[in-house]
Amino acid sequence: MKDIDKLDIRDVPGGAVVAVKVTANSSRDKVLGVLGGALKIATATAPERGRANRAIAEILARSLGVSRRDVAISAGLTSPHKEFTVSGISAGWLREKLEQV
Repeated sequence: MKDIDKLDIRDVPGGAVVAVKVTANSSRDKVLGVLGGALKIATATAPERGRANRAIAEILARSLGVSRRDVAISAGLTSPHKEFTVSGISAGWLREKLEQV
């Protein structure tokens, strides 16, 4: 993935956090790349009652090859700019996996 070094990824106790820019109501579910310091992810799911947040967590988990239960939203519940925590990994590992997406 291009510009991976610009992503806002940091270690936290128990895992790593990545900044995400969400585009809901898209035509498909896909990791689109890097926008500013955030990972841009599109989902076809509407942003109603947390459905888009759950869809983004699933897309992120699938892209990283981790369990869905290891990915949780940690900031920005109602904003298109969010942070997701991935449990049990380091920021370095997360960056390496995203380079392969």
